[in-house]
Amino acid sequence: MGKVLYSMNVSLDGYIEDRNGSIEFSAPDDDVHRAANEQARQASAFLFGRRLYEVMEEPWTMAANRDDLPDVEAEFARAYVETPRIVFSDTLDSVPQGVRLVRSNDAVAEVTRLKHQTEGGLDLGGASLAASLVDLIDEFRLYVMPVVVGGGKPFFAARKKLQLRLAEHRAFPSGAMYLRYERAG
Repeated sequence: MGKVLYSMNVSLDGYIEDRNGSIEFSAPDDDVHRAANEQARQASAFLFGRRLYEVMEEPWTMAANRDDLPDVEAEFARAYVETPRIVFSDTLDSVPQGVRLVRSNDAVAEVTRLKHQTEGGLDLGGASLAASLVDLIDEFRLYVMPVVVGGGKPFFAARKKLQLRLAEHRAFPSGAMYLRYERAG
């Protein structure tokens, strides 16, 4: 059975976007990028909300065809395009080959089906999608960047109490922290 793994880069004060909708503060140093690359290589599929999909898709599919990228970025680009991608959206009409579009109102049923039919990790990204799927998420993975942005879109958009236990943590030379939580009980 697959596991849903909600993973995002986040500010120290808990935001995945700043007040202007920018994620520039979360650009990882090479040490964090390498760890994220390893997770990307292990993913059975990427599950994206529309906004995160739009941020990721064009830059990383284009990057996969370039030969002038730093090794750490080229490695992620290869993993990105080799991994099935599913975007949950009610506003997109089409997606390119290699990406599957699922309507948001079908997200719970689709992710439940994927959990039962997939071995490995279903890497979930996007706070709104994560909030709609919170009861299906098995692990919460945060790459905490050493920056405070003072507001924006929170990592935890769900409005319910979650009992979690720390399963893994790692400090990076850049000052970033990796925190992996599992559901308690």
